[in-house]
Order: sequence, then structure tokens, then C-alpha cells
Amino acid sequence: MLEMLDHVLLEQPSVVDEGVELGYPTGRRIADRTLRIGADAHLRSGTVIYAGTTIGESLQTGHNVVIREENVIGDHVGIWSNSVIDYGCRIGNNVKIHSNVYVAQFTTIEDDAFLAPGVSVANDMRPLCAECTHAGGPTIKRGARVGVNVTILPGVTIGEYALVGAGSVVTRDVPPHAVVYGNPARVHTTVDEIGCPLHEGVQAYVDGRKNDCAASN
Repeated sequence: MLEMLDHVLLEQPSVVDEGVELGYPTGRRIADRTLRIGADAHLRSGTVIYAGTTIGESLQTGHNVVIREENVIGDHVGIWSNSVIDYGCRIGNNVKIHSNVYVAQFTTIEDDAFLAPGVSVANDMRPLCAECTHAGGPTIKRGARVGVNVTILPGVTIGEYALVGAGSVVTRDVPPHAVVYGNPARVHTTVDEIGCPLHEGVQAYVDGRKNDCAASN
């Protein structure tokens, strides 16, 4: 069942806490002002989602999340407390965005990616140049994992299943499956060479994906 509330199309069942604002008006001129949210959403208090965004099923938000206009967000996405998704982003399915994350305009985040607390994404190659923001959004590829307090500079691509270590500043493209860290972030190894800290002799990742270490013991 769909519930239509003044340009808000919310598919039921969904849970919407008190203090949530849906269809917040933008001052920008946009072609479609309808906010569409799929079924099984759970929107916690303080969440503000602007008009003109399309979101799939099972969105989960923490408290005080802001999702701006003209975003396209997939299914089973979690965005935790005090995070901001600026306008014009493309976010895939099964993406996890932790607390206190800023995702800049025109960023692309593909399926299964993970952004840890405090990640900051930049998109402006020439600060205060509005035209530059359209070309400057980074791309975070499928399954990539970005550690705590990482800064991602404009225009870079983080490759599939790559791992960016905590506190890094990413200034250039990251190859698929690479482990990078530092300022600037540099390649040090690959995810498939990382051992599991809990199970001796077991790899933490297989073909870039998390290994089910417990199942092998």
C-alpha cells in the first residue's frame, strides 16, 4: 500500500518516528519534486529527507540524518546518526554508511560498500566553483570498505573490494582489492593477503569478500 502525502510517496509497511520530516522543499530548481520511499523503511527521529529523491526498500536511518534532493538510493541501505547525503548522489543496494559521515554532491557509491564513522567525501576541485562540483564526485566501487575518519578527495575512484585504512587521505585512484593507508594513501598489500586476527592460518578475505572464518573452524 502506498501513502501519498503532498509529493511524498511512502510505501507501507514502514516505521516513521515522531520528528521525521519527509518531502522537505529544496531551494534548487528540480524537474521532479516527488519523494519516493520503498516499503519496510525505518526512519528514526530527526531524519530529514528532501523532495525529489527516490529510495528503494528497507531504508534504515539513525537519528538526525539528512538526505538531500535528486538522490537515487537502492534497497537495504543503512545511514546512521548525524550523517548527510548531499544532492545528486547515486547509492546502490546493501550500502552501509555509519555515523557522522558526509557524502558530497554527485558521489557514486556502488552495491555492498561500507563507510565507517567520520568519513568525509569531497567533490569540489576548485572550492566555491559550482560548475566543478558536477564533475568532482568520487566513485566508491562495489564492496569497497572505507575506514574511520578517512577523507576522500574529488574525482578519485576506490576500486572494487578495496580497503582504506583509518585516518587516510585518498588523493588518487585505489586499485581493486588494494589495501591503502596513510596521507596520502598508498598501496601496501591486497585484502586477500590479510589474515584473520581471530583464527590463525585463515584469511580474512577471499576474492575480496569477507571470509566466513567461523564456518571454517
